[in-house]
Amino acid sequence: MSIYKYSPKLLFVLAMTAFSSSMWLMYTNKMILIEWELINLGSSILTLPIILDIKGCMFSSVVLFISANVLNFSKSYMKEDKFIDRFTMLVLLFVLSMNLLIYLPSLIILLLGWDGLGLVSFILVIYYQNSKSLAAGMLTAITNRIGDVMILLSIALTLNQGHWDIMNMWFNGSVSNIQIMMIMVAAMTKSAQMPFSSWLPAAMAAPTPVSALVHSSTLVTAGVFLLIRFYPFLHKLNMFNTVLLYLAMMTMTMSGLCACVEWDMKKIIALSTLSQLGLMMCSLGLNLPWFTYFHMVVHAMFKALLFICAGILISNYMHSQDLRWMGNLIKYMPMTASCVLIANLAMSGFPFLAAFYSKDTIIELSMFNSHSSIIMGLLYLSVGITSFYGVRFMYSILLNNYMGPALYSPSEPKVVTNPMLLLALPSIMSGTLLWWLLPSIDKHVIMESTLMLSPFYISLIGVFLAYIWNAYNADVEYPTLNMNANMWYLTPVSTQIPMFTYFSVSKYYLEDIDHSWLEICGGVGMHHLVSSSSNMPYGIVKYSPTSILLSSSIMTLVFVMCLI
Repeated sequence: MSIYKYSPKLLFVLAMTAFSSSMWLMYTNKMILIEWELINLGSSILTLPIILDIKGCMFSSVVLFISANVLNFSKSYMKEDKFIDRFTMLVLLFVLSMNLLIYLPSLIILLLGWDGLGLVSFILVIYYQNSKSLAAGMLTAITNRIGDVMILLSIALTLNQGHWDIMNMWFNGSVSNIQIMMIMVAAMTKSAQMPFSSWLPAAMAAPTPVSALVHSSTLVTAGVFLLIRFYPFLHKLNMFNTVLLYLAMMTMTMSGLCACVEWDMKKIIALSTLSQLGLMMCSLGLNLPWFTYFHMVVHAMFKALLFICAGILISNYMHSQDLRWMGNLIKYMPMTASCVLIANLAMSGFPFLAAFYSKDTIIELSMFNSHSSIIMGLLYLSVGITSFYGVRFMYSILLNNYMGPALYSPSEPKVVTNPMLLLALPSIMSGTLLWWLLPSIDKHVIMESTLMLSPFYISLIGVFLAYIWNAYNADVEYPTLNMNANMWYLTPVSTQIPMFTYFSVSKYYLEDIDHSWLEICGGVGMHHLVSSSSNMPYGIVKYSPTSILLSSSIMTLVFVMCLI
């Protein structure tokens, strides 16, 4: 029995079950907590809790729904792969790890899902066996390992509370301050916030179905979901919101500017994911956890759709990811062109599409916070940049001239259009549905009409600038291009500088210690001394009293040191 044929159907059933459970919990206003006691240490009790609440069940249904569509799409994209069953098993392990993270509210048991995501993501990133994939996988794994260490240390610090239940943690002075900072760093490594952003575009070395899953609802959103779960505890540290807000703003600005100069299609989508993650973290920094959750859910839908569209384009354009090859998509692939348009407009916060209800409201509510004008300026700049690179992306593949082979006609088989259509519908409607369904969202924002429409005006300016940019084939100066192409030099700082430091120290030890003093004072030096002190031509041995005395003294000294 082939696993890849039946696993999408199973995931669809599980997604419908989880969504029905979330609707029932919402209707009855309940939360179910099931708990087993594993170890009783007297002062500390280790339990296995499972929590069924609105946040967990709804997000789990989104993860399972997207996974089912991704596996359906991979039937076409990975059809030439001899090990497609192994690939499917890895994806299912990835989904299982994410669901463990969602449903287990114990910090020590939650590590199963947290570590599982890191391990399986490394295996999936290096799925194509070449040096580039291995380098990307190592960068991903090592960056995520920093977060794993922070979680382990926070588990140790939680021991003084007598439990590891993340729903009932209390603030305990300086120890809790350190613990909160560790949890924040762990979430930032998983969700690729500055200065840990370089691994996210590198993870594009994975197959496109994996990218669709990783960058929509699993790995990158794990950090955001962890902060949402911990938020009542994290919020007690005064500087938590401020630090998170400033780092998120830097991430949004950096990723948007980098996406404006890229031509690699998957990398542009990855950088757009980084920008949206920055917006989610910014929302948390503005004390809006429910809007963070809202945007995380709708973002998962349109980002999975965008990646599946990218996968169809890559498979049709001879596995090229360069936007300059593609063009005139409306004529050759109208269904894919429509879905790309829907996903990009949703990402830009176009009125009444999915992300409009979350993104626009976050920007409006940010005006009520007493932060500096720099924060507001960067937030509006990021909104304009998102529209800019979204329109640039659409212009390149929809309106530019087709630059591919003359005797080649792209196609849209039914096996890939079905997942696209299933994701296009929630990319349009999920924002409206969640706006009315989620109980804790404040739907009343009272402000002047000019301020309320300002995000839309900024988006229109971004659209206009992108059209002018593409129409006149504008270019970027080399220093700016180089800086943004290297993510403000985060990539060399994260990879080459640490390697250079360790290699320099290793070279010093090798040349000055291993190949010099240790050899002179060790076996090689003694062998040279003994050999030079004896001369045996034709069986005649000439003894040098000084050499014999020196060599015997050294051997005696070595023997005494060994005895000691």
